[in-house]
Amino acid sequence: MAATARPAGAVDDSADLAQFGYEQRLHRRLHFFSSFAAAFSYISPATGIFTLFILGVGTLGGAFFWTWPVVALGQFIVAMNFAEVSTHFPVAGSVFQWTKYLARSKAYAWFSGWIYLWAGALTVAAVVATLPLTLIPMLNDIGIDWDAASLTNQKWVAAGTLIVITLLNTFGVRIVALVNNTGVLFELLGLFVFAIILALFHNNQGVDVVFDTGGATFNASNFLVAMFMGLFVIYGFDTASTLAEETNDPRRAAPRAVLGSIGAAFVIGFVFLWAMLMAIPGDLDKVVADGGISPPAIIDANLSNALATGYLFVVSFAIFVCCLAIQASTIRLAYGMARDKQLPGSSVLQTVNSRTGTPVGACILVALMAALFLLKYAGVAYIAIAASGMIYLSYILANVCILRARRRGWPKNEGKFSLGRWGMLVNILAIVWGGAMLINFAWHRVATNPKPSETGDLLSFPGFLNDIPILWLVLGFVLILGGAYYAARRHEIPEPPIPESARAEIA
Repeated sequence: MAATARPAGAVDDSADLAQFGYEQRLHRRLHFFSSFAAAFSYISPATGIFTLFILGVGTLGGAFFWTWPVVALGQFIVAMNFAEVSTHFPVAGSVFQWTKYLARSKAYAWFSGWIYLWAGALTVAAVVATLPLTLIPMLNDIGIDWDAASLTNQKWVAAGTLIVITLLNTFGVRIVALVNNTGVLFELLGLFVFAIILALFHNNQGVDVVFDTGGATFNASNFLVAMFMGLFVIYGFDTASTLAEETNDPRRAAPRAVLGSIGAAFVIGFVFLWAMLMAIPGDLDKVVADGGISPPAIIDANLSNALATGYLFVVSFAIFVCCLAIQASTIRLAYGMARDKQLPGSSVLQTVNSRTGTPVGACILVALMAALFLLKYAGVAYIAIAASGMIYLSYILANVCILRARRRGWPKNEGKFSLGRWGMLVNILAIVWGGAMLINFAWHRVATNPKPSETGDLLSFPGFLNDIPILWLVLGFVLILGGAYYAARRHEIPEPPIPESARAEIA
């Protein structure tokens, strides 16, 4: 029987997983809401908006708001393609697993997983580095005087956060799910309530601020730069698929969670962004001329100390939960690759603690990888740029692979979520969108992909490295490191296992 249908007589999801040649070693304790919560927490509108809002406003004023629905639509197309694939392959690892089953190339699958693993680690680093942007101002509001602009302070808060989320992730998926579920409710309700307060009582710019560029020119070049906030926010929806081995009925739950997380993130982000733009204090033209304004500055300028502290607490908690979800997702990717003996030290990385159901070795590996990007710390924006570009590259590798499989006739059987005859068109649109955005990320601009020499001494590397744009530098490092390992060990890296029950579907 094909791998896309539950075998006759199967009574649980462990039997379904056995079709793929794997034992149930992770603890299957997540239901639909927890699966949705993990994907939503990875996206976390609060996190990305607080990271790069200042770039959007400084580039296009209030009119940068319209980049949000454009990015949401583009990413929803990608998500529809991923949702269909997730219902066919409910195993830990998303992009690696999909390319493993559909690419027919060990090297393609390996490099897709390798790039996505580093992209996940970069995203962990970017999000733990976002937390200081809200946590330090919140501490200042309650009387703990700490310089929020100090990169040293930001780095130590980020490092401490990384340690805490790593410890929590080692305690097992049940604790992570509990924190995630609570965090999602905080973000959904908290951001909405505070957005309404800002819109009703602190409408400084007017509802039509979303049509005001603040003196900037509304053109394609500025629009592409202003899109970076939305592009950094809306990804990670495949987390619901990555956690499939810990989810009940993942063939049904994962696709719903993938699409539901984007829908919820779009609505909350839409309301939150509009309210934040209306609440910008002072002359918008001056704000744009000065390079933008940060959300904490908007909050402190409008709300009482008590309300501002409450607002920043809600956002800080949402960002913390986002950190937890992103690391959990990346850990499962590392575990999925190690289980197939694709990584150095796979025997350690695939070991699951029997009590917590957690791959502890993979937890530590992901934490160490993320910590690398905090060593030479120049602020969260540079890490976010590299993280987003690497993720979009991973997504386009997956989409190209899925399209090639569709041309061979996949899927032969409909899953619990199916695009039907629209599958090919959606897949092509996902590649066109992803390719265009990848070019946007890779484009050398001081605002979005600067050379280290253009960062004003914030970043500095020896020799010619100082004149290579940041995204190219990170990608080059990942590819050279991966290429050297793969070339040296390619004969020892086995073909990823594909049981006969799955081959019928992908032949």
